[in-house]
Amino acid sequence: MSSSAISITAAETVCSLGGSLSECLASWRAGKTGLAEHDGMLQGRIADRSVLKGRRYGAVSNLAVRVARAAVERSGWTAEETKTAWLFAASSRGNADELLGHNDWRRPSARFRASNTIHSEIAAAVSIELGIRGPWQMLSSGCSAGLDALGMAWTALRAGLCQRALVVAADLPLVPELIEAFRATRLLATDSLNDPLSPTTTGLHLGEAGVALTLELSETGLAEVTRYAANSDAYDSLAIPEDGASLAELLSTFPRPVIICPHATGTPNHSKSEMHALRTAFVNPLPSILLLKPFTGHTLGANGLLDTALIASALPNLPGNLPGLTGVSPDVVDLHVGDEILKITSGMGGHNAAIGLKVVAPPVPIEIPIPVPP
Repeated sequence: MSSSAISITAAETVCSLGGSLSECLASWRAGKTGLAEHDGMLQGRIADRSVLKGRRYGAVSNLAVRVARAAVERSGWTAEETKTAWLFAASSRGNADELLGHNDWRRPSARFRASNTIHSEIAAAVSIELGIRGPWQMLSSGCSAGLDALGMAWTALRAGLCQRALVVAADLPLVPELIEAFRATRLLATDSLNDPLSPTTTGLHLGEAGVALTLELSETGLAEVTRYAANSDAYDSLAIPEDGASLAELLSTFPRPVIICPHATGTPNHSKSEMHALRTAFVNPLPSILLLKPFTGHTLGANGLLDTALIASALPNLPGNLPGLTGVSPDVVDLHVGDEILKITSGMGGHNAAIGLKVVAPPVPIEIPIPVPP
């Protein structure tokens, strides 16, 4: 069936909230954060490490294959439809553990050490294991990578280049060397305050995640993707301009949403600049704000796609925020068909991306007639 709508039709997630999409949604609805203290800091760790194991691929690649396979199975794609799909994968730090000589616990094979250390192994592994023969791309635009991958997939479908796409993002940043790098750069939180818009926030809390979703030309699904846009600050390799001017310019191209899910890293610089951008782009009162990093931690290149998958899968009755957060309400938000949601990400180096989602009517269930006994 031809369609002008591009919809998310299936998703799977693994993060600190749970080992499956259903577990993650249950934790969110229960108001339960996935962050816990490890080594004196809050972290969002994946509890079941078995999803990272495998001899051929790196840990992040194994995680990507796991969520990708589950999303495709949930979508109902045939083998032929899967074969012709386009694949867009994303990660900020890739298989950093393998590059640094870690992850011996996953029983690696020496034969694959070269392929284990490149970012593109993530996309290649998904393609090989799922039998995808369409082109694959690997994006690494920092914390915007996952949302950019979704945007690139949306663009390909909108241009008529493909009928369906698989989008995958994964990051495992809880590596000693990466943690120390964030600490040295003064981006890592120095305390356990889990409140990204607080004036006393000190930094981000790292988290792990793998997420995949299927995108199709369809009038029905979990949510319709209505728009993707991106730009750059051209300002600094670490900081974001405090006035948020570039981000505000980007957001002004979107219709006013009912809900905004901001990037909200928790760094003092970002908490100011992003809110300035929102107030500039959307005249007060601001739309409702949904903060998901207090639930999952900052999953770097996976965060944008993770938030999108959770939101789309929870519609139309989104769970609220954690209680006690600065500047937001904890209440559940009831949405209606046609309501717009805006998801924002900002990558290190000043790359901004945003995706518009629209609430769609749920599919009409197929009624199977009950045979009448003679």
